[in-house]
Amino acid sequence: MYSNPPLHGARIASTILRNQDLYGLWESEVKHMAGRIIDMRHRLRDNLVNLNTPGDWSHITRQIGMFSFTGLTTPQTKALAEKAHIYMTADGRISMAGLNASNIDYFSESVSKAVKGEL
Repeated sequence: MYSNPPLHGARIASTILRNQDLYGLWESEVKHMAGRIIDMRHRLRDNLVNLNTPGDWSHITRQIGMFSFTGLTTPQTKALAEKAHIYMTADGRISMAGLNASNIDYFSESVSKAVKGEL
C-alpha cells in the first residue's frame, strides 16, 4: 500500500519538533510517562520489601527505562504465568509500562509468593 511508510513517522516528528506548542505538549507527556514508570519502580520495590520478599530488590529502582530485569528464575516466571496469569520473559524481564495503580499490588504479591515458593 505504501512505498515508504517510515516517511509518515518522520513527518509527524518533524511537525511536532518544529512547532513550539506541540513540542511543549510532547515534552510534558514524555516527562509524565517517565515519572509514572519511575513511580511504579519505587512502588514495586517498596511492596516487595514490605512483603518480606527474599532478596535485594534495590536493582528495580537502579534500572531505568520501560523494561526491568526482576531477577526471577525461569521456574518462578512459569509459576506466575500458570497460576497468577502474569506473563513475562523466561529470564524475568517485565515491561514497567504495563504496571499501574490498579495492578501493582497484585503483581507484587504474586511475585513475592513466587519467590517464596508459595505460588
